[in-house]
Amino acid sequence: MRRLNLALALAIFWPAPLAVAGETAADPGKQASPNGLPANAVADYQLGGAYEPPAGVNVVVRDSSAAPASGLYSICYVNGFQTQPATQWPADLLVADRAGQPLADPDWPDEYLLNISSQKLRQRILGRLTETISRCARAGFNAAEFDNLDSYTRSKGALKKADALALALLLVRTAHESGLAAGQKNTPQLTEKDRQGIGFDFAIAEECHRYDECKAYTRFYGNKVIDIEYTDNLRGSFSDVCADPTIPRNTILRDRKLSPATHRQYHFEHC
Repeated sequence: MRRLNLALALAIFWPAPLAVAGETAADPGKQASPNGLPANAVADYQLGGAYEPPAGVNVVVRDSSAAPASGLYSICYVNGFQTQPATQWPADLLVADRAGQPLADPDWPDEYLLNISSQKLRQRILGRLTETISRCARAGFNAAEFDNLDSYTRSKGALKKADALALALLLVRTAHESGLAAGQKNTPQLTEKDRQGIGFDFAIAEECHRYDECKAYTRFYGNKVIDIEYTDNLRGSFSDVCADPTIPRNTILRDRKLSPATHRQYHFEHC
């Protein structure tokens, strides 16, 4: 559950990526990619806990530890660039701060940045994440979304954009080899060249209407975009959001904690 701090991102130099030895993109004509989102998708974003999807929903996003939604197109959430809370990682696979301690995401202090600064480290990290991706495929998910691609912007200079895109390429390739479509999560500043090189099939954006970023996704992915707006941070009413012609067709409104339907804070609407 991450959205990029736009002001921070614009202050960072965005070099041309993917020129990484051993990690170059495959020929697009030879790259087998599963289908992306179904036509006329209506999504539900259930990272706060799985529950029976509302009527009319045909796409459900759930954490990799949950089961897919029976009979619906299911997307598996994978924290691709930071640790999941309560998981253990070798110290050398984590970015260290000046005191030598693992560097945490400032907004998610129980998540630590993965050290993707070299090809060797990325391959070791991929080995662990491949277990999660494979588990998603075996469970019956149709796709995976890889969160925190923008972690390098919070790494205090330890990581570069090229490092993140090199790992993204490996994650997408692994997902495709497992029979899963692969989704970009946030990071609207990726160029068309970046996206084509990596091979994402669709995108999931948080608050693209609130921060006027929707066109950055739809101009590349068209209708293969899920946008989640949150009740505590709308720009106008949700009716205003749905009336905006720039938003993705598949736009939903959720409570910030993505609560299960049995919780008092639960909120779900779609355009």
